[in-house]
Amino acid sequence: MASLRDIKGRIDSTAKMKKITKAMEMVSASKMNKAEQNAKSFVPYSEKIQEVVASIASNTDADHPMLSKREVKKTGYLVITSDRGLAGAYNSSILRSLYQTVNERHQSSDEYTVIAIGRMGYDFCRKRNMPVAKSILGLADQPNFADIKELASETVQMFSDEEIDELYIFYNHYVSAISQKVTKKKLLPITDMANSATGSQYEYEPNQEQILQVLLPQYAESLIYGALLDGKASEHAARMTAMRSATDNANDLIDGLTLSYNRARQAAITQEITEIIGGVAALE
Repeated sequence: MASLRDIKGRIDSTAKMKKITKAMEMVSASKMNKAEQNAKSFVPYSEKIQEVVASIASNTDADHPMLSKREVKKTGYLVITSDRGLAGAYNSSILRSLYQTVNERHQSSDEYTVIAIGRMGYDFCRKRNMPVAKSILGLADQPNFADIKELASETVQMFSDEEIDELYIFYNHYVSAISQKVTKKKLLPITDMANSATGSQYEYEPNQEQILQVLLPQYAESLIYGALLDGKASEHAARMTAMRSATDNANDLIDGLTLSYNRARQAAITQEITEIIGGVAALE
């Protein structure tokens, strides 16, 4: 049986760790609330630009490469992960889905490339010799569009330049504070415009085709940014849940160690009493 000093040391160290995990839980909860607001406030813009683009695309004969399917020679995968761990299964679930998709769809690394947002995804791909065309690391907890504009623009341009023929995005969709859903979505080519069109009428200046040339890349970039905001809310929620679970486990461990400490202390007291009684009896 461990000594009283050893048990007391474990109780103290676990209590200190509990304070850390509790503080991290509270910080993540605060960040999650802000990230959730950011994600929700971006939705109206995303929906409106989708409505306008859909209206133009469905009412014009203008052709644009982002609206047209072509033979797939190379696929791009944009994966959004965190830069740090301690977030439960947040990163592993996304990367597992990416890895399974790549193994099922491709026989060679020449058939695909990865655009990584977040160090976890970047390191994962590098360790497995998966080609990474572009990456961005060290994003803020509450990123602005300017932080990823260059990456988003270059990624969309890769499709326009036919460096890739389709683009998928992997991220965790924020459902609630305790639920995040791994999401795989096809970004390019844009094929669901007809379902997004509304009966709204717009006047175009100079003309529909030129407006489409400007709006379609912006729309694709907004989809990437919207997914990033969604993923950040999921990241903070996952980290908050993981830290809460760690705190609960620390409480359980402290309770168990305290019980062991009391039993060991009681046994030591009983042993001392027995030795005293034995000593008295020997003197009589």
